[in-house]
Amino acid sequence: MPLLLAIFALQLIGVARLYSANWDEAHHLYDGYVSLTKSDYRLNAEVPPLVKMVAALPILHLHPALPGDVAEGHTGNAFVGGRLFVFHNGGDRLLFAARMACMLFALLAALLIYVFGRHVFGALAGVCALALFVFDPNVIAHGTLISTDVASACFILASIYGFYRYCEHPGWRWLCMTGLLTGLAMSAKFTGIFVAPMLVLIAVCEALRERNTAVFGRLLAACAGILVCAWAVIWAFYRFRYAPAPHGLELNPALAPYLASLPHKSDGAMLALLARLHLLPEAYIWGLANTKHTEWEFTAYFLGRIYRHGPWEYFPLAFLIKSTLPLLLLLVLAPFAWHKSERGYGRELIFLLVPVAVYFAVIVTSHFDIGARHLMPVYPFLYIIAGAVAAMMLRRGAAWKTIAVILLVWQVVTTVRVAPNYMAYGNEAIGGPLQVRRYLSDANVDWGQQLKTVRQYLEQNHITDCWFAYFPDAAVQPQDYGVQCKRLPTPSGLWWIGLPMDVPPKITGTVLISESDLDGVESGEGALNPYDAFRAMKPIAILQDGVYVYQGTFDVPLASAWVDVHTSGKLEQGGQLDEALQLAQQAVALAPDSPRTQLQIADVLAMKQQWSEAWQHYRLAQNALRQQRPDLQGEELQPQIDTGMRNVAAHL
Repeated sequence: MPLLLAIFALQLIGVARLYSANWDEAHHLYDGYVSLTKSDYRLNAEVPPLVKMVAALPILHLHPALPGDVAEGHTGNAFVGGRLFVFHNGGDRLLFAARMACMLFALLAALLIYVFGRHVFGALAGVCALALFVFDPNVIAHGTLISTDVASACFILASIYGFYRYCEHPGWRWLCMTGLLTGLAMSAKFTGIFVAPMLVLIAVCEALRERNTAVFGRLLAACAGILVCAWAVIWAFYRFRYAPAPHGLELNPALAPYLASLPHKSDGAMLALLARLHLLPEAYIWGLANTKHTEWEFTAYFLGRIYRHGPWEYFPLAFLIKSTLPLLLLLVLAPFAWHKSERGYGRELIFLLVPVAVYFAVIVTSHFDIGARHLMPVYPFLYIIAGAVAAMMLRRGAAWKTIAVILLVWQVVTTVRVAPNYMAYGNEAIGGPLQVRRYLSDANVDWGQQLKTVRQYLEQNHITDCWFAYFPDAAVQPQDYGVQCKRLPTPSGLWWIGLPMDVPPKITGTVLISESDLDGVESGEGALNPYDAFRAMKPIAILQDGVYVYQGTFDVPLASAWVDVHTSGKLEQGGQLDEALQLAQQAVALAPDSPRTQLQIADVLAMKQQWSEAWQHYRLAQNALRQQRPDLQGEELQPQIDTGMRNVAAHL
């Protein structure tokens, strides 16, 4: 067991050294440091504070400089300020130390898997479960990052194990311990809230198994006590203060209008009630609202198509693609192994399968479909079951033993073969990591973690003339890692942050494109994707299975038009209407079928009071929107078109 944990730690340290900062790490670390030192929870209230605070602990003695307000709203400040916080204070000097702190969650999860598996199935099962877990590419990819997924998995497992021990030996010690662990789960990630229905359903199943209503009453009372303890733990992380910051400082946007803007008014009403009664800290309630906003706003890439709201099949398919085949095969063999077992393990299976069933039931109804990492909480339970199956097989005849050994060795070989490109892992059934993008994208393949590998590739090949469309080019910039390529536009980098760039319609040299941008995760596929033409080309290299490299001369009219539209909009806001019109006309010439280009020139013409011409281009924008995935662009562009047309109609 110690040897397996040591191997696991070495793999995680390797990832911590190799991976560049991804989309979320800088702003998580920034917020954790501000929360610890300023008692201010406003910057990144989108997730609870536990993981962020733990990540910031090892950098407290460094006293890094704070960037101050650098963007509008706390979300913008978190991303833009987080980047400045990390890279103006030494980059990896902060990042590596914080990752080492977060690695403890993965190590604790591994230890718990061994302890839980050994306790209910025996020492051999615990070792098998641990061996399978520490050689899972997905766990290795995320196990040391400053993110909440592995910590959530760790504490959800710990909460269920604590309740199992309470059911074995009812008493205050395990009741309070389970309450503490449940509170930690809820303070690590909002999915920790799912522990509540897990515990209640386990109580129901236990009562049915024992056919005793008194057992149900006792366990239901225990669940209530556990949740009260967890509630106190959440408040403790926010220092038992409702306000998100001292001195009357408020969230931006403020909670009340933020709740009122939720897509589903029932969600807003429920959270508003919690706020009115001060049942939870304000920043925690704001974060719950943010999950509903992002679930509605984020698109999903599934089977090569961008969906405005992800389909229910997303996570079942992601589970089948991203799980290792040895794990899936052991789960398939589980009924046969249990059928021949001397014990039924009824109670044990309740505690292991109910959390998986509850979590899957909730997540398949979610539209927050941006990565299989959100499935992380089910894996510890499934690996305990798989470890038990492997142990049962090893105790049987030669044929069963051989199959078990093959599957255990296969798990190790799988991870060794994919190393160090763990993030993009896909199992052999779909053709391996490079085939994942046919089905899934985003953090399933590309979370922006490849910049160190990109820099090494450019240096080794003496490449200085290059262009780069980099997926998180807002939260992290290639220049932060010495990658000096010219910038190609991405939706976040251009429309959200407004990064400076100048892109001609034709570019020459080495072109690097993040997989998520190549497949249009943010922009939409086909005609909406400025890099769609590259998908049919053969790259000269693929870096970390997530950055595609091309060499030559390429037409990028839509990318160039995007930049012209953005610059034209800035000129329009500054009153430079002639210059704005010139760029808008240039954008329309490059991409006449784009609703964005037609809308921008219409807006400028309206500002110049050229009403007839403006009306014509608003109509063209309207028609283009109807023909190019209005489900993806309509929420953003249709209100702007409608407003413009009403304004023009009033003057015609």
